[in-house]
Amino acid sequence: MEIIPGIHRVDGVNGNCYILVRDGLTVIDTGLPGSGKKIISYIRDTLHREPSGIKTVIITHFHIDHIGGLEALRGAAPGLKVAIGEADAGYVDGSLPLPVYPGFHGFLIRVAGIVMKAPHFRPDILLRDGDRIHGLRCIHVPGHTPGSIGLLDEPSLSFFGGDILRYDGTTLAEGPAYATMDTAAASRSIRKIASLDFDLLLPGHGIPLRPGAAARVREFVAITGSNA
Repeated sequence: MEIIPGIHRVDGVNGNCYILVRDGLTVIDTGLPGSGKKIISYIRDTLHREPSGIKTVIITHFHIDHIGGLEALRGAAPGLKVAIGEADAGYVDGSLPLPVYPGFHGFLIRVAGIVMKAPHFRPDILLRDGDRIHGLRCIHVPGHTPGSIGLLDEPSLSFFGGDILRYDGTTLAEGPAYATMDTAAASRSIRKIASLDFDLLLPGHGIPLRPGAAARVREFVAITGSNA
């Protein structure tokens, strides 16, 4: 689905996958394992392009529902580069152990990780706050994971938020606490996002929020007390 000219969301992928169509293709997040085929089909059948045109895959954070389709995309576009927030790199290259989340949801996450184990990979590009990549400005928004990033597309006033915020068509909410490594840091990151200028929020789960997305985030901060 084309959300605005040049920005697409691939339907049917658990964990939103976005594609920027500009001088080449930039993919933001890749869904659960098995999602790569859907992304490739969308590129061919809807965009009428070849997946070999993917220049870069940007991962907003290391969770399996955001990196699962990467292996298939690398097979279809061997020259693509993979970018991720610097502080999350160790979780995808295997040098850091994956966190153990508490409670029943944590148990489900562990089971999913066993059943749908994503292979380790070494990122090509490590992103820091303020870095620019394919016209996007990297915004470091730690909390959900240490290296979580958002991506601000200033020309279109769009913000790709990963899992720091979610929107279901009615309610704006923080990412789930059961899968958030540092909730206090996540609240600070939401305040940081509220200071940005954007009209369209593109979350990692849920649906796009527009118009006036930044104003909605500022309202959310004021109502929830995340600015304490």
